[in-house]
Amino acid sequence: MFTHRIRVRYAEIDGQGVVFNAHWLTYFDDTCTRFMETLGFGPEFWTVEFDVMLVRAELQWTGSARFDEWVDVAVAPVRLGTTSFDLRYQASVAGRPTCDATITYVAVEPGHNTSIEIPAKVRAALQAQIP
Repeated sequence: MFTHRIRVRYAEIDGQGVVFNAHWLTYFDDTCTRFMETLGFGPEFWTVEFDVMLVRAELQWTGSARFDEWVDVAVAPVRLGTTSFDLRYQASVAGRPTCDATITYVAVEPGHNTSIEIPAKVRAALQAQIP
């Protein structure tokens, strides 16, 4: 399982002193980008051969993260369809669970909203990471 580490910035906390809920999706998006890079799909790939659009996100908070804490976000694929796939995220601070999410992405033609089949090399790389 791939893990990406993010440090909470002051601008990301709310009046309660914890990470504002919308920022978790940003953390998960950043983790997705880094995860896909480790599979060999860097920025140039996303703009030429393959792109994704988020179509569903389910988040559950079990704790909080505060300014200057390190959030570890683990990610792994949990489902592969023909044109879409799900990634499961598990965020924690110092081993304490904070937020979990399952996000569904649909494969699209770069620069368009037209769904396409997940390219074979992307499918193979994701399939190899399913726990």
